Amino acid sequence: MSKLQQMQGKTCLVTGATGGIGLVTALELARQGARVVLVGRSRERCLEVVEGIRQQTGNTSVDFIVADLSSLEQIRRTAGEFTARHNRLDVLVNNVGAFFWKRQESVDGIEMTLALNHLSYFLLTNLLLDVLKASAPARVVNVSSDAHRGVQMNFDDLQSKRRYTGFRVYAQSKLANVLFTYELARRLEGSGVTANALHPGFVATNFAKNNGFLFRLFMPLAQLSAISPEEGARTSIYLASSPEVEGVTGKYFVRERAVPSSPESYDEQNSRRLWDVSLELTGL
Repeated sequence: MSKLQQMQGKTCLVTGATGGIGLVTALELARQGARVVLVGRSRERCLEVVEGIRQQTGNTSVDFIVADLSSLEQIRRTAGEFTARHNRLDVLVNNVGAFFWKRQESVDGIEMTLALNHLSYFLLTNLLLDVLKASAPARVVNVSSDAHRGVQMNFDDLQSKRRYTGFRVYAQSKLANVLFTYELARRLEGSGVTANALHPGFVATNFAKNNGFLFRLFMPLAQLSAISPEEGARTSIYLASSPEVEGVTGKYFVRERAVPSSPESYDEQNSRRLWDVSLELTGL
């Protein structure tokens, strides 16, 4: 089967898919023949992106769900809407994420970085596990970052109430993505559902420009050394669609290759602790 048809008959859900590497991931999966459902915050932007993907690929099986995934209620609604419309899910790409310079809280009173970058992955994946298992072989692809290296989970102040540093909190959320991926892979053993994490690289997108004037000024300069969203999405697309990684699970990928993640990310006790805390925070 040619690469252009290798996702024919498969259904993919991509979060944070109205810009950057999420958009490119959704576009390429649609190009490969998949039915693609994207999740974004703005209805107008979702409509625009879906129309663009349909035109570029000739694939009309592209749809969207509008949701702000920092809200637990909206994550639950997303899962409910998806399963009401679709009876299979071959690939879930957890891609949504943001950087917050100043501490903010979600509508649920949870620190925003933790809410969006980790709990959205955790809750949405758990709510969709039944349909993923029923569609096996299926895949969960979690976009993390090499920013996870050199930090530890601060369970004593997980919501950074005592001390907040934007970069450290972001890095901790990316470590949470890897810990979650490895624990998920262990729990899914034998189910036919795989879970892998990845580092996309430093990508030129609108990332961090939600943090005011200085960031809007600084990011274009920083991004002179950045790779394109097309380049950044390559590993997400590879993990979502390549026959080469069929059955591969519990790994961390950079540039389409499995590499070791940080020593902290292999701490199984912390993985389980994070899982339990996440169950509590999401009310699962």
